[in-house]
Amino acid sequence: MSNQKSRWMRIISLSFIICQFSVSLVAAQEDPVVMVVNGIPVPRSEFEYSYNKNNTEGVIDKKTVEEYVDLFINYKLKVCAALDAKYDTLSSFKAEFAQYRDQQLLPAMVTDDDMEAEAHRIYDETVQRIGPDGLIQTAHILLRVQQQGTPEELAAAKVRIDSIYNALKQGADFSELAKRLSQDPGSARQGGLLPFAQRGQFVKEFEDAAFALKDSGEVSPIVQSPFGFHIIQLRGRKMLEPFEFHHKSILQFIEQRGLRDRIATQKVDSIVKAGNKTKEEVMEQVATDMSAKDNEMKYLIQEYHDGLLLYEISNQLVWDKAAKDEAGLAQYFKKNKKKYAWDKPRYKGMAFHVKEQADVKAVKDCVKKLPFDQWAEKLRTTFNADSVIRIRVEKGIFKEGDNALVDSLVFKKDTTVNHLKDYPIDDVFGKLLKKGPEDYTDVRGLVVADYQEMLEQQWVAELRRKYTFKVDEEVLQTVNKH
Repeated sequence: MSNQKSRWMRIISLSFIICQFSVSLVAAQEDPVVMVVNGIPVPRSEFEYSYNKNNTEGVIDKKTVEEYVDLFINYKLKVCAALDAKYDTLSSFKAEFAQYRDQQLLPAMVTDDDMEAEAHRIYDETVQRIGPDGLIQTAHILLRVQQQGTPEELAAAKVRIDSIYNALKQGADFSELAKRLSQDPGSARQGGLLPFAQRGQFVKEFEDAAFALKDSGEVSPIVQSPFGFHIIQLRGRKMLEPFEFHHKSILQFIEQRGLRDRIATQKVDSIVKAGNKTKEEVMEQVATDMSAKDNEMKYLIQEYHDGLLLYEISNQLVWDKAAKDEAGLAQYFKKNKKKYAWDKPRYKGMAFHVKEQADVKAVKDCVKKLPFDQWAEKLRTTFNADSVIRIRVEKGIFKEGDNALVDSLVFKKDTTVNHLKDYPIDDVFGKLLKKGPEDYTDVRGLVVADYQEMLEQQWVAELRRKYTFKVDEEVLQTVNKH
């Protein structure tokens, strides 16, 4: 009997293993591996997510699937290099990644039930805050008086408000008088009408008089507040409408004020307290759970994770390195000088404007023995260091059409030069470069970009030699076609 039981247990276990294998096989068929990079399989869904996101209809340089493969492989290889270099262990990386990840996860943690509970809480708090006096709608006529106004100004305003009040008592239309005479322009356009309000939303003097009114249309005596003199008319009184009436607007309020994140943060705090876990541990679990259910979320989080790694390693090995490698930039420019030749001459120098003729020579003498990149600072400290600005300068490498003064004095063009007010004397100083830039600093931006591109190509070639990768061409043909 025991042998038979053991046999049945083995059969049941084998059936379970076969079932699990079948489920995995179905999943693999639904999302097959499109490539393997450094031993890590890339499912078709991940490649599709990246391709579709970077090749939307609005993209200028749109790629075909086949063209995108190499770009995607290069991207993955760079991430492998960053992981090997332990960039993901840096505290700065961890903090920035966690911040972005949580920005994506927190709103998604909030359920419809959470939103409803928050909406009810806001409504109930509002009802309690409004209290038994409810809401009132008033209109008012305001004559402004400065709090520090003179007795004469106060008396003049009092005479005017008294005459308005007397006109109202004799039957004048409140709205018409408010439109013509009230000095509160926002409400005056509406005949003095103010929105429904609760206690605490007006200054005390106005509030006491307004809430003392009983019947719609009733007009208060003249009220003096820090803003001036008011005459108040009650237009309506009500209690807050039922929750259902405000339901939609409360939900919109929650979204507009970013309260969804607050709700999610409160949920996380509750989990932390209840489970004796850190916030980071909770958010890691939330990320794992959501990623298992939602590929879009999984790949969005992974995209930012890998993108941060890519930025850090690219900045160190390519972007920042190229920008700071002065010797490398100079050497690259020397080898590729013909690439930066100009079709027309350029003027490397400055157009300047001074108040006195003596400063023309002084300006030129100030910089003539200095490197070009030091001119600006030397001119500033020599001529404009104090509150008196002695010169105005436009410095650069000018082609025809860039600067009217340079066009006139250097390129000998018939053009109109608009003289600067208070700086009547104009001149230029520099040199005409006929064959092209003197050195890489004259075209630094272009040289840096090209040098970065060269370093990038060298780096990618090195990564392709270092790491293995293989594309399944059959699966690739099914991208966006299944």
